[in-house]
Amino acid sequence: MRWLLCALLLQLLRLQLGHSRSPAAELYSLEITNNGPITTGAQATVQARLRMKNENVTSNWYHFNWVYAPLILIEKSEQQFNSIINVTGEFPGTFPVSVWVTHKHCWLCRPIARNVTVLQITEFITGNLTIAQIEDSRVTTHGSSPSTDTVTRISFSLHDPSHYFKSASFVYNWDFGDGVYQITKEPFVYCNCSSTGNRTVHLKAVAEWEQVGSIIHEREMMQKTGDFTTALELLDAVKSIDIVGSRETRVMENLNLSLHINGTPPLALCWLIKSECIPLEGDKCHLVEISGSCYNLSHTFRDAGQYCLSVRVESGVTMLQTYHGIKVRPAGIHPAFFVLLCTALVSVMLVLVLYTTFRSHTQQKYLVEVADFDFFPRADGHRSNHSKSGCGPQCCRSCFPQPSKEAAWESHELLHSLYKPVKMYTL
Repeated sequence: MRWLLCALLLQLLRLQLGHSRSPAAELYSLEITNNGPITTGAQATVQARLRMKNENVTSNWYHFNWVYAPLILIEKSEQQFNSIINVTGEFPGTFPVSVWVTHKHCWLCRPIARNVTVLQITEFITGNLTIAQIEDSRVTTHGSSPSTDTVTRISFSLHDPSHYFKSASFVYNWDFGDGVYQITKEPFVYCNCSSTGNRTVHLKAVAEWEQVGSIIHEREMMQKTGDFTTALELLDAVKSIDIVGSRETRVMENLNLSLHINGTPPLALCWLIKSECIPLEGDKCHLVEISGSCYNLSHTFRDAGQYCLSVRVESGVTMLQTYHGIKVRPAGIHPAFFVLLCTALVSVMLVLVLYTTFRSHTQQKYLVEVADFDFFPRADGHRSNHSKSGCGPQCCRSCFPQPSKEAAWESHELLHSLYKPVKMYTL
């Protein structure tokens, strides 16, 4: 029963809040901002801007009603759609500042918009520390993570929107967290740290100025201090990127490249292959997070031509980019295979030439002419007829001296053979 009663009361409260809400609130929005925090005695600026949600709303002059107590109002300005006030506080703390807007000539009408902001006032100096690196005459802000072996500048930015400390002189006491201290009159300091690791940098800023007293009207020295701390994480910078692999490949062949990075992981590697070398900006590339110093890249080209591999590596504090040209040839006989085939063909031809030359020298043919002698007896008359007729083409034997009859008979008996004489022999 109690649960049901609570539900009914909650529903009635919602209905009441819905009816009490002004319909004009649906047509306007009110933005309110301040430039705090500020130190005590300084001035803060609070600004309110009225915006219309519906373009059909007729423009009119509006009145801004501010509530800023216990702060002290210094100045107020108002225009058609915005209003600005300058306030100050003598005591530290957190103070709400609210504003509501009504029509210009209807102050008793219900507000068309309202909003509130919180202003923080402290008795100390306000500001913040920033860390930047100087590389090749360029200053690059890296938050709290610079790299080693590079000049690092730690700066203090004073937050004084009302120029409260315009006549003050500052002294800065730096503590780098590694036993090194330094005192400067400038709001920045340089360090060249060579060891990686995390450390905390402390700064104590002291401001002094002379001010006329509000009661006795005597000059007195005023002093304010401020303590600031920032974390400093030193990392190794990306110093080099070496791409190991071939610069030539063929269509539909797998090209393997190895990327060796000189830097402290984890590293963010971004690579892209295009027809030309382009600087990689943003995330328009293949982004890979690697925890080591080596990465293997594999890619297959579908078209022949000239390509470029663009590689960018970031370590959180530094960025380095390099390029690698790649020539892709059409598919066909590989040049190495063609050279091997030509070498084999020349070798075979040389072996054939040497073999033919050696064989021709070892198996040379010689022709031997053997004279044909007739050892059969002939008549003297017949022989005398031949002698009388002289040397002729039919028998050239008569041109030579004839042996005696006894010698001819003896030779006939000794050289008689059953085989037919052969005139030519081939050895």
